[in-house]
Parts: sequence; C-alpha cells; structure tokens
Amino acid sequence: MIENCRIAVVTGGGNGIGRALCHRLARDGVKVVVADLDERAARAVAAEIDGIAIAADVGHETDIAQLVERVENDIGPIDLFASNAGVTFGDGATGAASRSGCIGKVEDRWQTCWQINVMAHVYAARALLPRMIARGGGYFVNTVSAAGLLASIGDAAYTTTKHAALGFAESLAITHGHQGIRVSVVCPQAVQTNMIELAKSADSTDAIWGGADADGIATPEEVADCIVDGVAAGKFMILPHPTVTTYFQRKAGDHDRWIGGMQRLREKLAKPE
Repeated sequence: MIENCRIAVVTGGGNGIGRALCHRLARDGVKVVVADLDERAARAVAAEIDGIAIAADVGHETDIAQLVERVENDIGPIDLFASNAGVTFGDGATGAASRSGCIGKVEDRWQTCWQINVMAHVYAARALLPRMIARGGGYFVNTVSAAGLLASIGDAAYTTTKHAALGFAESLAITHGHQGIRVSVVCPQAVQTNMIELAKSADSTDAIWGGADADGIATPEEVADCIVDGVAAGKFMILPHPTVTTYFQRKAGDHDRWIGGMQRLREKLAKPE
C-alpha cells in the first residue's frame, strides 16, 4: 500500500499493466482515474473498480493538461500520476532508421514513439509539478522498459525513446526531489500484454524481447504488485525482472562485449525456425 495516496491517475489504464495497476490501487483504497485513448476500455475498467474514466491521447499536451485540470477541479488533488501508456512498432524492412515499422501503419513511427514514450511524461510533469510543489509533494510513476536500460532488438525507435524516458525521469527526480517530488520508473522485460501479442501476430521476432524465453513473461498483475511495492519502498528503479540488474551491470562493465553479444542474439532471432 502506498502511504497518503488518495487519488491516482493511470494513463494507458484500459489494458495490460495499466489495467492491472488500476485494480491494485483500487483494492488499496485509492480513487483511480482510468485514462486511455480507448474510451470504451477505460470505461470498462472504471466500472470494475468504481473509478472514473477519461478519454485522453497522451501524445497531445492539451489532452494531458485537460486531464489534470478536470481531475484536480472535479475530483481532488492528484497524489500519484502513473504515466503508463506506450507504443512499439518494430523496425521496418530497412532497419533502425526506417520511417515505418513492422506493426501498424503510422506516418512516422519515430515521431509517434517520441510523443507517447517520452513527451507524455514531460507533459504530465509540466501540468502537475506546480500543483504538487505548492502542496508539498507528489508522486510520478513512469513506465519505461528494460529497453531503457538495455535495448529491444529490432525496434530502434522504442529503444531510443525509452532511453530518453529514463533520462527525463532521472532529471525529474534530481531537480525536484528537495521539493517533495518522488519519482519511480518501471523497467520490465516481456509482459503478457497486447504489446508483445501484436508482435507475435505479425509473424515477426522484431519487436519481441530476446530474453523472454530465458527470463519469463510476467503477468500484468505481477508487475502492478511490483510497482506498488516499489513505490511504497521509495524506489526509483523498479525491476519486475531482477535479472535486468545483472544484464545492465554487464553492459556497463564492458560495452563492446555487450554489443557483440546482442549482435549474436539478433542473428539467432533472425534465423527461421
């Protein structure tokens, strides 16, 4: 249970980790605002937990500003903002610098990943920081990914934006910690959500975590419990897959060796069954 958390907003709350986190927070007595681009999904989750559903596209600053304004004015002060929504597409046929990805059709997967995986966190902070600081503090929980520490083979845009999301969270914690602002980042490997199911349906290993077989695919409920436990303990880095710590230490210890190992893993994944 998270101390002094009365009202929480969870973006991407209609499915996956977001949905599980909404349920866990509600069980702990928190009033949860379920925000999602898919209003129907948000309403379904809100109905399950006696929460409030609000449709929002986190890739647009006006949507997040309006979301915060509505909650603060109509429901109450936001104690915890879980910026959970994210997207992944996979590299296109020409590789890391491709404009289009292997999953879905977007004008430019790089810009889409940038807006949702990075700027959504920035927009939430812009909207909430002045309010939280004025009342003595608040909590940001940003879902990043192990890709923010390591790399997601076959998805350069996802890897790059998740690294950026981690960097922003670090800056947020460093700059505003003395003002009572607490920050946690969640960096799981594979989780049983639509994100990896989409990759499987495309008959491609491009967007699938190479370590999934070895380290296991966590359930959204397991990740949600890990998030709540981590936040309650005041952890900045929340790792549902503990082996990520070992991988990151190996990367930091010998970056060249790590790149070579990832290159070999990519070749292995690229080979047909």
